[in-house]
Amino acid sequence: MRKRTEPVALEHECHAASGSSSAGSAAAALDADCRLKQNLCLTGPGPAEPRCAADAGMKRALGRRKGLCFRLRKILLCVVGLYVAIPFLIKLCPGIQAKLIFLNFVRVPYFIDLKKPQDQGLNHTCNYYLQPEEDVTLGVWHTVPAVWWKNAQGKDQMWYEDALASSHPIILYLHGNAGTRGGDHRVELYKVLSSLGYHVVTFDYRGWGDSVGTPSEQGMTYDALHVFDWIKARSGDNSVYIWGHSLGTGVATNLVRRLCERETPPDALILESPFTNIREEAKSHPFSVIYRYFPGFDWFFLDPITNSGIQFANDENVKHISCSLLILHAEDDPVVPFQLGRKLYNIAALSRSFRDFKVQFIPFHSDLGYRHKYIYKSPELPRILREFLGKSEPGRQH
Repeated sequence: MRKRTEPVALEHECHAASGSSSAGSAAAALDADCRLKQNLCLTGPGPAEPRCAADAGMKRALGRRKGLCFRLRKILLCVVGLYVAIPFLIKLCPGIQAKLIFLNFVRVPYFIDLKKPQDQGLNHTCNYYLQPEEDVTLGVWHTVPAVWWKNAQGKDQMWYEDALASSHPIILYLHGNAGTRGGDHRVELYKVLSSLGYHVVTFDYRGWGDSVGTPSEQGMTYDALHVFDWIKARSGDNSVYIWGHSLGTGVATNLVRRLCERETPPDALILESPFTNIREEAKSHPFSVIYRYFPGFDWFFLDPITNSGIQFANDENVKHISCSLLILHAEDDPVVPFQLGRKLYNIAALSRSFRDFKVQFIPFHSDLGYRHKYIYKSPELPRILREFLGKSEPGRQH
């Protein structure tokens, strides 16, 4: 009996062992399967992540491009809107155009004391104030000939006024728009003229510099007339010449035409960088380039100038002037085109009013670089003035 039970027990144990072995292998297989799935889960999303990141980057780039295009489109619309609106604004408010012509609100150089011309190197210059009308005051500088600079030290206004009666000729200088009588290129011209033996009297029109009043063509012309009469009342038989530059040429021809009509012409008229009339100058000015071919340019931009009473008709004035005329113009002038100065000369040369007087045009080659306001640098200028002014008055010697 004992022998029989032993195999049974052994068989039972074998079955148990085989059973446990099969269960273990099943568990191991299941565990391996779980690990495989886990590995698949861990490794599976890997390639998808860069694709997602690239897609997100592309979306952000497209978003930025769309935002940039939107902003550029918005800026473009604003620029176009402003471009179209400006002509209508100027048409509705012609005073804007007048301010752009006068530019009297632009004071260059800044921070200078016009009461102290010596600060600008003019140590033989006196500052005056004249009053042509009620509520109008003009700031005036009077520079005596350079040979008198020592005698001029510490002298008062009365001494300077008396000096106008000396044997030295006098130049009344009428400056252009913007800035003041203390502008750098203007001061340099005063020095040149003073070194040549001229008195130089210059002033700021009403509304310019420290002069009081509201700018207008009529007012500027009256200011010049008042200063001219003030000079003539003190100069005796001395020659008085009128020199106008740029916009000041319009004031100069207005003044000289009026003087000729009342039969008190100056001894000569000098125009530096002149134009024919303000409409042609405005149309030729570099600021007008972007609107020059705008539909209705004349109606939008030029008619408001005329309606504001601004003409500065040099081409018409020279037909009524009877004194010697000298025109100076640089070929590379970017502000007043050279051809306008040449055109004005051609008009004057054919005018009957100049038949007994000398009319001369002096061009300055573009290689010299004198542009709009540096003709004073020309080493030929003293000779030009000496030859012209020496022959400007029949029968008179200087």
